[in-house]
Amino acid sequence: MKKTLFDLGVALSVVLAAGCSDRTAPVQSRLDWSEPLFSEETPDSLWRDVAGTQAAFGSIDERYARPRPYEGAVVGHAALTGWRGERVSAQAVVWSSEGAENLRCTVGDFVATDGTRLERAGRARFVNYVLADDFDPSRPCGERPADNPVRLAADLLDEAETSHVAARTLRPVWITVDIPREARAGSYRAEVSLRADGGFEQRLQLDLEVIDRVLPPAAEWDYHLDLWQHPSAVADIEGLEMWSDDHFRAMEPTMRMLAAAGQKVITATLNKDPWNCQTEYPYADMIVWTRLADGSWEYDFTVFDRWVEYMTALGVDKAINCYSLLPWNNELHYVDDVTGETVDVVAAPTTPQFREMWAPFLTAFSQHLREKGWLERTNIAMDERSDADMAAAVGLLGEAAPELGIALADNSFIFRKYPHIKDMCVSIFADMDLREIDLRRAEGKTTTYYVCCSSGFPNTYTTSDPLEAVFLSWFALARGYDGFLRWSYNAWTADPVRDTRFRTWAAGDTYMVYPEGRSSIRFERLVEGIQDWEKVQLLRREWRSSRSSEDAERLRRLDEAVARFGTLLPYDGWRRDLNDAKRLVNELSR
Repeated sequence: MKKTLFDLGVALSVVLAAGCSDRTAPVQSRLDWSEPLFSEETPDSLWRDVAGTQAAFGSIDERYARPRPYEGAVVGHAALTGWRGERVSAQAVVWSSEGAENLRCTVGDFVATDGTRLERAGRARFVNYVLADDFDPSRPCGERPADNPVRLAADLLDEAETSHVAARTLRPVWITVDIPREARAGSYRAEVSLRADGGFEQRLQLDLEVIDRVLPPAAEWDYHLDLWQHPSAVADIEGLEMWSDDHFRAMEPTMRMLAAAGQKVITATLNKDPWNCQTEYPYADMIVWTRLADGSWEYDFTVFDRWVEYMTALGVDKAINCYSLLPWNNELHYVDDVTGETVDVVAAPTTPQFREMWAPFLTAFSQHLREKGWLERTNIAMDERSDADMAAAVGLLGEAAPELGIALADNSFIFRKYPHIKDMCVSIFADMDLREIDLRRAEGKTTTYYVCCSSGFPNTYTTSDPLEAVFLSWFALARGYDGFLRWSYNAWTADPVRDTRFRTWAAGDTYMVYPEGRSSIRFERLVEGIQDWEKVQLLRREWRSSRSSEDAERLRRLDEAVARFGTLLPYDGWRRDLNDAKRLVNELSR
């Protein structure tokens, strides 16, 4: 494909940002970022003894309610610990009986006692509230009841310079510290300054211990992160022409943030929306199929190629998973070259139509991928299909495109029938054991697990306990998985800035981040858990190759801590155990 000025601009921006950051230069937003108009009962008794505006450090494990004052210990000091190259977080809270306008929060440079500085390592983002509902175990997947209770949840990390604290409300502030990979180990301190109109000013102290170990860049992480992208949702929510230069530019903050989390897989589509529009916005075609007058086929891969090149340039370059040979409603479509009309076809896997439609495409697609140099990293991907459908798909692939890999998100517990599948992702409820995973890993195959609307704990709903997003990677550690898949990185709702509820699943199930590269509490905690997974694996490799009795004891303690988190039940004390395990990793790595 011919290089355009846009392509060169993307390549240049990737070079300038190499290594590290999901931060992008501020741009004029096309969206309204105001919070939802939603009245909540403010308990008078809780505010009776609150005078003016106050601030303190809270916990990153809490989603603080907007109408309640902070009820924890009022402390002006917090401490963080991390490896060089690691991202760590803190949460401050500001609450006011009278209100505070134009609240600002700045994080100063971290300074050691000898004057060494970590410049611009920390930043603060105000936490906005969004509408949400709770996971209902009696009805996990399906239409939401009309009377389903709604509430506000603290989740969206805003990029605004100032925030508003209404009278008798609380505003959380999320503080992120990216420890420079070249930082010197030791202790540092930074000042967190909070100011608002009317004379409010308060300073908090944030200590940072930098451990003399290095977390590699996200692109080098072993963790197989597969969060499905929905590129056309960006165009739909921002009102842009699909696959235009403006569309690709608008996707960059969101997709750069995903790459910075260590994403390994590009989500691509083969034909008509493979999930039968289970999202607010349908997946737009990436490949145009045209049936010529003589009955032969022509395929336009222009958009597919641009999308793969775009994501590869951002650093997502391990795999291309293409959905789907088995679309949920078995529908395909093509352009009739004679009439110019789009024709819809139902091609069930066990019918002759299925083979007639797919065999020539798979042959042409394989040849195209071979020419592009992408064949080895491309998988034909299926999502939650039956054993009979999978048998038909696997059989056709073996005949028409034997060099293509296969990926499957399996909820039918048929993973043992297809040991040759290159990228196998099983439901969290599957009983795959460590020996099976180890064998697949030795053969160069990837094994991950996923959660969706059917799983209450652990998950990443808008109202999930923030620590659950960390637990997901510790579950992967305990069960031996190579990583984690979730179907919904950015399948946004109609009003994603304010309302995370969806018609069929608990709030937040359809997306983890907000438009224009805005992160969330749950996404930040998910990345934190991935970092934990990487740290544990690095320590394990080091200590397993050591002959030291001290290292053997460290390994024993680490493995013993990890083993607690292979459960699907939120047992009493799981939060304490997980935070203790996180502290143990840092203690053992000193």
